[in-house]
Amino acid sequence: MRLETPAMNSIEPSSFGLSPRLPPSNLQAEQALLGALLANNKAYDRVSEFLAPEHFADPVHGRIFAAIQRRCEAGQLADAVTLKGEFEHSGALDEVGGTAYLAQLLSSMVGIINAGDYGRVVRDAWLRRQLIDVGEVMVNRAYGAEPELDGAGQIEAAEQVLFDLATKGGAEGKGMTFKVALTMAIDMASKAFQNQGSVSGLDTGLRDLNKRTGGLHKSDLIILAGRPGMGKTALATKIAFGAAKAMLANARVDNPNAMAKECVAVFSLEMSADQLATRLLAEEARVSGDKIRRGEIATRDFDTFVRVSREIADVPLIIDDTPAITLSALRTRCRRLQRTNGLGLVIVDYLQLMRPAAGTRPESRVQEISQITQGLKAIAKELAVPVIALSQLSRSVESRDDKRPQLSDLRESGSIEQDADMVMFIYRDEYYLQQKQPKIVAFEREDKFHEATAKWQADMEAVHNKAELILAKQRHGPTGKIDLFFEGEFTRFADLDTYHE
Repeated sequence: MRLETPAMNSIEPSSFGLSPRLPPSNLQAEQALLGALLANNKAYDRVSEFLAPEHFADPVHGRIFAAIQRRCEAGQLADAVTLKGEFEHSGALDEVGGTAYLAQLLSSMVGIINAGDYGRVVRDAWLRRQLIDVGEVMVNRAYGAEPELDGAGQIEAAEQVLFDLATKGGAEGKGMTFKVALTMAIDMASKAFQNQGSVSGLDTGLRDLNKRTGGLHKSDLIILAGRPGMGKTALATKIAFGAAKAMLANARVDNPNAMAKECVAVFSLEMSADQLATRLLAEEARVSGDKIRRGEIATRDFDTFVRVSREIADVPLIIDDTPAITLSALRTRCRRLQRTNGLGLVIVDYLQLMRPAAGTRPESRVQEISQITQGLKAIAKELAVPVIALSQLSRSVESRDDKRPQLSDLRESGSIEQDADMVMFIYRDEYYLQQKQPKIVAFEREDKFHEATAKWQADMEAVHNKAELILAKQRHGPTGKIDLFFEGEFTRFADLDTYHE
């Protein structure tokens, strides 16, 4: 409750000669800009990139600008005469002030060369009005206008609105000269050449994946999908740990005690941080994670477990196990990590467990996932880091004879497939073959059962400890299949060597 003194109650704004504040606007700049556009349509090119009809404080000016915009982009002349005819035809001439006002706009023109400056003034006033609206919404929420949002949720909602405003109406886009773009391309090629042509991006820790993709590249959104039990999380942690080790190794080239300048952020929505750490330790120490949880390990194995934990303690890996994290919270934490630790890679496990930005209410699940994938792609571009998002597959896979995943198997596949720069599927034949083990009750004769069992064992031996990583989409390179080694006991992926000298 606000407390006021009697003196405060007795004082009126007029006592100070003050009047209520009006929202920021500059009608003279709007008139001068419209006059310049009507006098010479070439001036439209100076404002077309950043100015829109809704940026005008006067709705009449917004309608006139929309008409000019429509005609200019259609390659037609937009002047007082053609606009008069258009407004007359639509019955809106009186609503925009008639012929006299169009003529007045022409007389308000100061100079065509100033059109860009006037456009920026108009847009800046609009941004300030939007910020006032955001502030009013924040105040009303803080007073309890939306009781379902607690304090932390209100902060996330405000951050999301400000981010959307910055994206939609912030700084103008800046083109890059071809010379600068070529320099960047040469730098990337030089890095790949120095690494024997294998990795120009971030090391994944998997040799064949590096060769096929050149590593993980900045600003890319990578989707790693598979059915439950295929090993999505295990492969994602393998890539995260491989990238983090590469970051640490690069930092210690000259100084063996140096710390990494970047880190890998893993947002684990499904597993807790200690479970993820146990899985990584089990893989590195070659001790069964299941036995560790049950305490069924020998003293020698436990000593190995402790020794390996000390060896990898400096690996720059940050694990955030916040359940059902929102898109706005994830963006805020990534920005903070980039500012404090340096950020090299983001992994989200997994996409369908995320919630959209606080304060938004998507109409459907498809729209919600679309908002999340677009947001993850925006984070990748904004922070210039690769983002790997794990995704579930629909049950349609199970109804096919060949259960290898396809792009159409992605849940809400339209938005995920469209926004991703790379889509990878993890598939293990061994998982499905185990479920087909022959049972004697299904056979009338014992010899047929033994025959089927022998065939099943031969098939199992052919696919034992093997996995397929299917590159279904790669915007910057070829698609195809990569064979990987998989040890179920340690949930460990590694390179598959099929040839030995």
